[in-house]
Amino acid sequence: MSKNTQINDGLEFIRPDWPAPDNIKAVTTTRAGGFSKSPYDSLNIGEHVGDKSGKVEKNRKLISEQLQLPAKPLWLKQVHGSKIAKVGKDKSGVKADAAVGKQGVIAIQTADCLPVLMCTRGGKKIAGAHAGWRGLAAGVLERTYGAMNTEPEKVLVWLGPAIGPEHFEVGDDVRETFINSNHHSEDAFKPTGEPGKWFADIYELARQRLRAAGVTEIYGGDYCTVTDSKRFFSYRRDGEETGRMVSLIWKTD
Repeated sequence: MSKNTQINDGLEFIRPDWPAPDNIKAVTTTRAGGFSKSPYDSLNIGEHVGDKSGKVEKNRKLISEQLQLPAKPLWLKQVHGSKIAKVGKDKSGVKADAAVGKQGVIAIQTADCLPVLMCTRGGKKIAGAHAGWRGLAAGVLERTYGAMNTEPEKVLVWLGPAIGPEHFEVGDDVRETFINSNHHSEDAFKPTGEPGKWFADIYELARQRLRAAGVTEIYGGDYCTVTDSKRFFSYRRDGEETGRMVSLIWKTD
């Protein structure tokens, strides 16, 4: 077990290894613990994946209790876009792929896409984003940082568990979408050996987009949800019948 992993009554929480201030708390769940049955075993928090709603609610309640969350999380209806919700203004179920605020609890659901958590060095603002390739290309990270309304050198970023660069196979269209906006994106793609197919490094693509916006304090990016089937749900590996992890960020008083 790594130093940033914590086990609470069967639940496993991955804590970001980043220099966030003490009042900023953040975790990513794994599939360990919980009440859901196969193929959603066991700590599925996704309501939209076919799992029984009662099990999902029990899983969400269990997480809240174990972490002693100060408020109910803002659960987004993620649509692979770039809309930003406002904590305290928008309600759970809002169609958005990111959220920012000075209070509350932000929840980002993933099962291969990249969860991105942000905070300011002074611990006044928090943000979270759901970044698949469509969201990245649409500028969800730049928009999330922009909604924090602060200088780039004051922002800390953690890249949570996502599909690894040796398993994220995409076509020419995806590669060209990124290269057309930033030629350095070529570095994030490697040929698979099959014509028109590439392995994409979603972590590197996220770093490039953030750096282009002036944000350089970027941490994490060293997991693979596809290969680690014991810890992570993976849409690419298991198809539609799989659960979701959640990445949470909040402030303490």
